[in-house]
Amino acid sequence: MRFGIVLFTSDRGITPAAAARAAEDRGFASFFVPEHTHIPVKREAAHPVTGDASLPDDRYLRTLDPWVALGTAAAVTERIELATAVALPTEHDPITLAKTIASLDHLSGGRVTLGAGFGWNTDELADHGIPGDKRRTALREYLEAMRALWTQDEASYDGRFVNFGPSWAWPKPAQAALPVLIGTAGTEQGFRWVARHTDGWITTPYEPDLLVKRLALLHGIWRDEGRSGAPRVVALDGKPDPARLAEWDEHGVTDAVYGLPDRTEAEVLGYLDRLAAKLGLI
Repeated sequence: MRFGIVLFTSDRGITPAAAARAAEDRGFASFFVPEHTHIPVKREAAHPVTGDASLPDDRYLRTLDPWVALGTAAAVTERIELATAVALPTEHDPITLAKTIASLDHLSGGRVTLGAGFGWNTDELADHGIPGDKRRTALREYLEAMRALWTQDEASYDGRFVNFGPSWAWPKPAQAALPVLIGTAGTEQGFRWVARHTDGWITTPYEPDLLVKRLALLHGIWRDEGRSGAPRVVALDGKPDPARLAEWDEHGVTDAVYGLPDRTEAEVLGYLDRLAAKLGLI
């Protein structure tokens, strides 16, 4: 099992570059950041944690652009994976987003993983022209179109939300198949989507005690959909517990990822030292 860090980026506290460099220096394998382009003041969509329009953290209002954040991290690191948990591809133009991600993967030496989400904030999606009841269709088209641009010399796509004729687009990602993960609830519907369209699952942090049961469902659906090998599973963890981590490892969790506190840089670095020691990284 690998261990990673997720920084809920904002315009205060430690920068993504400093956090990623510190995580790499302490032996962490991955560095994740989230995405919200904006938060509409008036919303009908309920947050998954609060159950209503209130937000559990004001950093939702202050998130940095994930690809700019990861670009700064790429410039000061050499090995750590640069990933999103989660990005919202359908809130972008798919052609320019494909270019951005390919450029980052090219310049970082093949270290990018796209962790994507459907988007719980349907009001936010609506401002980008994505109907809430079509967000899965839209994301499927975006991923298919971006993969075409990443892998084909002359790419084209014809869909409801994405359309372009034969086109050239370089650079291609350094990775032959840039990894794509989906952050979603651990349901049969979600896992069917994971198995049909992506390389693995990013868990939600809300019910860690149910993870092992859900992993059995995921692996069964993975096989039912004709996928070989096993999906990558990135589990968002709280405090490290050796017994729980051993159980997760046994049942197919490939990565455990830990959130950084919203504190000063010195306090975050101290937290990273303690976390790395508990995980046996230093």
